[in-house]
Amino acid sequence: MPAAPDSELRQRLKSAIWYTVGKIVDEECLQLSANATPQYIAALTELVYTQAVTLAKDIESFAHHAGRKVVSTDDVLMMCRRNDGLKEVLEEFVEDLESKKREQKNASKALR
Repeated sequence: MPAAPDSELRQRLKSAIWYTVGKIVDEECLQLSANATPQYIAALTELVYTQAVTLAKDIESFAHHAGRKVVSTDDVLMMCRRNDGLKEVLEEFVEDLESKKREQKNASKALR
């Protein structure tokens, strides 16, 4: 029996996380002249996956609480409200993105 689409998507996400975590661990091990077992990488992958799922649920809850069905950048910023460094980086990123959007919009208006 084929796997449900949701289950397949979760497996693909976990695989992508495992690959990325593995690459990061390999790089760090090379720099530190250390070794990491496959079990360590698997455990770290599970930790990252579980944290990402929790984060996504919390962000969706913020959007729902605000009466929206779509997550916005405000929901993400709300999630990192206790981490000043992360919040600052994300706010700068959002400002840059909005600035670029305005520039593109103005450029397209000028071409008309």
